[in-house]
Amino acid sequence: AMNRVQLLGRVGQDPVMRQVEGKNPVTIFSLATNEMWRTGDSEVAQGSDCFFLCNSGDISQKTTWHRISVFRPGLRDITYQYVKKGARLFVEGKLDYGEYTDRNNVRRQATTIIADNVIFLTDNIKDKA
Repeated sequence: AMNRVQLLGRVGQDPVMRQVEGKNPVTIFSLATNEMWRTGDSEVAQGSDCFFLCNSGDISQKTTWHRISVFRPGLRDITYQYVKKGARLFVEGKLDYGEYTDRNNVRRQATTIIADNVIFLTDNIKDKA
């Protein structure tokens, strides 16, 4: 069996670090991926900067938001310190499905990517220190 995810996209907001009592801290951020296609054509291009669809027809785009969680100590701290909104990242990890109870006491399901590798593809990084 294999549970492996690879995403290339842009960060939606500056990361936050959270710690639940008795558990290890986690860095959390959102990542947007884009899918583009021409209407009336079955050819699909994926990636965060797809501008190579040049044949006739209208171009449609779908953005999907992914919740990224980083638990690995070294990687967790680096992503918290240096990732910023708008940064272009390559993220590898695994899918995790969980449940939580919201503020209104309603049970919700959440899909999260547990990242074990993050590659910075832009040089506009920040230092929160």
